[in-house]
Amino acid sequence: MAKLYHFPLCAFSRRIRLALGEYGREAELMEERLWEQRQPFYALNPAGAIPVFVDDDETVVAGTEACGEYLDETRDRDRTQTSLIGETPAERAETRRLVAWFDIKFHSEVTLNLVYEKIDRRYMRANQGGGAPDMGAVRAGKENIKYHLDYIGHLIEDRNWLGGDRLGHADLAAAAHLSCIDYLGDVPWERNDAARGWYTRIKSRPSFRPLLADHLTGMPPPAIYADLDF
Repeated sequence: MAKLYHFPLCAFSRRIRLALGEYGREAELMEERLWEQRQPFYALNPAGAIPVFVDDDETVVAGTEACGEYLDETRDRDRTQTSLIGETPAERAETRRLVAWFDIKFHSEVTLNLVYEKIDRRYMRANQGGGAPDMGAVRAGKENIKYHLDYIGHLIEDRNWLGGDRLGHADLAAAAHLSCIDYLGDVPWERNDAARGWYTRIKSRPSFRPLLADHLTGMPPPAIYADLDF
């Protein structure tokens, strides 16, 4: 069986888990704690980053974008499954623009300030940057997420999904990051009803169910995390 090296609250890994679900691909989840710096994992990806996908034929695909493109290009042979990247050059360009928005801009302004501070530093050793969260960063993350929710609401006002008419990697990237923040109870959903409605739709998809079952030892999510009517 294929394997996906991941960490439960890694947004980049979560996007690939969602893509696997949307394409109907099965993979054994291999939890990788990067701060342990396991040499066998570095043999798979010298960059020491997740996600890493190892296919049935032992093909190793490292990195979020590489994994997403690989799964898209190896989807069912007769291509009856719709591409999550887009069918036209314009669709693919818009998908990649929005993926970069969430994986670079949202990640640096929100995810790092909340997930890294509240979760990653809890597991890391002191010489790796572990310790108590930087509350200034946490406050910045909670403030920054507000305009990102407004941008999602703006996009969805004129589109079925964030990237256009069909669900795609733009939705998966946004949902992956937001789901990590939602696990912490730090998404102010009352801020934007359109964004909340979009998230409710994607949260209700079968591909999302495994994410809702994730639980970190000693840090359970709030009740609304798995509630489809939140």
